[in-house]
Amino acid sequence: MRVLVIGGDGYCGWATALYLSNRGHDVAILDSLVRRHWDAQLQVNTLTPIAPIQQRLQRWHDLTGKTIDLFIGDICDYSFLINSLQQFKPDAIVHFGEQRSAPFSMIDREHAVLTQSNNVIGNLNILYAIKEELPDCHLVKLGTMGEYGTPNIDIEEGYITIEHNGRKDTLPYPKQPGSFYHLSKVHDSHNIQFACKVWGLRATDLNQGIVYGVLTEETGMDELLINRLDYDGVFGTALNRFCIQAAIGHPLTVYGAGGQTRGLLDIRDTVRCIEIAVNNPAEAGEFRVFNQFTELFSIADLAHKVKEAGAAIGLKVEINSIDNPRVELEEHYFNAKNTKLIDLGLQPHYLSDSLLDSLLNFATKYKGRVDANEILPKVKWK
Repeated sequence: MRVLVIGGDGYCGWATALYLSNRGHDVAILDSLVRRHWDAQLQVNTLTPIAPIQQRLQRWHDLTGKTIDLFIGDICDYSFLINSLQQFKPDAIVHFGEQRSAPFSMIDREHAVLTQSNNVIGNLNILYAIKEELPDCHLVKLGTMGEYGTPNIDIEEGYITIEHNGRKDTLPYPKQPGSFYHLSKVHDSHNIQFACKVWGLRATDLNQGIVYGVLTEETGMDELLINRLDYDGVFGTALNRFCIQAAIGHPLTVYGAGGQTRGLLDIRDTVRCIEIAVNNPAEAGEFRVFNQFTELFSIADLAHKVKEAGAAIGLKVEINSIDNPRVELEEHYFNAKNTKLIDLGLQPHYLSDSLLDSLLNFATKYKGRVDANEILPKVKWK
């Protein structure tokens, strides 16, 4: 298929673009490169050295003979978006092109407004562009498990059947987002569902858990293809951050009691889930929701796993409980369903000692690039 990866210069997007290209799809990347700009504003760098996007794509072509087209611009610029779609004519659009950090969205009013305007307007532009130019195109949109919050009942995949006053209906699962970022994702989901209902678009919403790892088959082929790996308190995610903290001898930063339970998945499963969604498109008018994670862990569990894996390779790892900068339940019920992608063929990579060893060794290799001043969280919810 012809697949446009919006946000293809980012952590999940870059790995996905290379993976789909390697599997024979005709791939293009559309990206404003704003993620690099935000790094500069925050004065932080990814753990790994990231080459310019044009150099990355040239190296991919040199190694594989495969070409990935590049469109540099902002999806909030509707004329640019339309022109890009008219040129590439994708069968599927994979949409990663959003500000994806909860702490970034909570820095201040400016960052909250930036997050919601960038995410909601950009997504709405994509919906209109598909309606106007490519009505059969399948939208594969990255959502987040954070849309659900931590309800005291099981989390279904997008919808829940309820009985009320003697009547029964299947409704969108209630959302309890925990940041202005997560709120933007909820608004996205509602807009996509509405567009499918009224315009007959086809869309798959992938509510993804926390992604860990850095290497896929493709990003490991050459250092110029290496993926980003964030460790700071704004863009770094739990397991990746813990491994990097362990590598530099910094105590692991567990927020509060550490009982926060989340869905997680290996980045190798992220790219496979996208492929499954692309290869099995939704029907016209259908808004599908898949919960995209493979295992559930508490934050404290993750810290202890990293401590044990670190000890096995000679690292002395300490765990510190620090004041939680977020407003969230630290002990709660959490049981989420995740059967739809597995039913379509996902064979998960489960978190193992060998994966943690690999990630710890990778972090150790690049630990000289870590700015220890960026380890602790600086953004507070209140």
